[in-house]
Amino acid sequence: MAGGVQKGDGFAVGSIEALGEGPGFRKIRRELEVAELGVNAIILPEGVETGFHFHDEQEELYFIHQGTVEMEFGDGSKHTLTAGGLARVDAATHRKMENVGEGEAVLVIVGAKGGYVGRDGRIPEGEERVPGPH
Repeated sequence: MAGGVQKGDGFAVGSIEALGEGPGFRKIRRELEVAELGVNAIILPEGVETGFHFHDEQEELYFIHQGTVEMEFGDGSKHTLTAGGLARVDAATHRKMENVGEGEAVLVIVGAKGGYVGRDGRIPEGEERVPGPH
C-alpha cells in the first residue's frame, strides 16, 4: 500500500512494507494503534539469528509470512517453519529464530495476556450471515 497507514472511524489499514525499510522490527501495534495485544513484524536477512529471549507474562504466536525460519527452544529442540508456518510459545519459554532460507524472512508476531475472549462476533441488522464454516 503506497502512502503508509490509513485510518478511519474504528479501523486502520496498512502493509508491512509501508512500515519501514531494511531488516529489523516493523511496529504494527504502534502504527495501526492496536490496543488489545502486541503485534510486530520482523524482517530477518538471510543467515541472521536473533539470539534467545523470553517474556515475563506475554504468550506469543509466530506466523511465517515469507521465507524459512528455524525456531530453537530452551529445551534444545529445533523446528523449521516455512511460509504459512505457525508457532505458539509460552511466555517463559526461551526461544530464538534464524533465517535458514534464501532471501529475507518475514515473521508476524502476536503477543497477549489474559485469555481468549470467545465468539463474540455479531451480524449487524439487515446483513445476512455469509455461508460457510464459522
